[in-house]
Amino acid sequence: MSEWPNLSRGTDAQGPSLDVIELRNLAVDCIVGLYPRERIAAQPLRLDVALFLDAPKAPEAGHRLPAAHDGRLAGELLFLLEACRFKVLESAAETVARYVLLPPLPEAPHAQVRAATVRVTKPHALAGLAVPSLQVHRTAEEFGAPAPTGAAAPGGMDFIHEGPGYSVYRLHLGPGCTAAHAFAPPGEQVELVLGAGLLLNGAPVARGMAFHWPGGSVRRYDNPTSTPQALLCVSLPRFFPLVEGAWPSAGAPPVQGRSYYPAGAGGPSAHR
Repeated sequence: MSEWPNLSRGTDAQGPSLDVIELRNLAVDCIVGLYPRERIAAQPLRLDVALFLDAPKAPEAGHRLPAAHDGRLAGELLFLLEACRFKVLESAAETVARYVLLPPLPEAPHAQVRAATVRVTKPHALAGLAVPSLQVHRTAEEFGAPAPTGAAAPGGMDFIHEGPGYSVYRLHLGPGCTAAHAFAPPGEQVELVLGAGLLLNGAPVARGMAFHWPGGSVRRYDNPTSTPQALLCVSLPRFFPLVEGAWPSAGAPPVQGRSYYPAGAGGPSAHR
């Protein structure tokens, strides 16, 4: 097998004029697999992604996909692979494909991705006998056309994917809005802050910070800015969404998070 698999199809329903941006060899140790030992110990997983975008009308115009977006996207995909604890490669590939095909956020605009090829590989799963991998190709049209402006609308939720043991969604918080659980969820919750300026339990949180909440935890996010913001959320084992306009009980505990964004991509200068 080639060390660098060919992800690019060169065309899709939009025709042959699509350009391709690739993110290769994204490596992470995470929980992935069905066997009991795989549900306990993390193992290496490798991810390759090809993003198909409309060719720019003028070469000097670029793809409107800023360099900082690469670092953020890599962090967001690492977050999904670690947080979801996928049981099969099919779930990992499908979740990644659906996520990269979402409309861009208003506070981080870029060109709409028209199609995506995703390959996930478990290099050590068979102890050198063979290398299992899975490759999928998906288009934005399969999951509904993007918003006419090419950006996600403020407010509401994008349901991304649900599989055995997890649900993934992107929550939008409009300017001046608050989001919290209407009641303490029994399952684990993991959330990645996608925008700048949000407050968590009244304290500022940096873009790219992720927070893991055990079952029964309550919290509150506020958007005091004039820009729509968003959270990438994973529910384990089932769907318990944050909702706008709900308030947790008083005395929410302080939390510590982990940064998934490189410093040059808008994240904090060091892990917290």
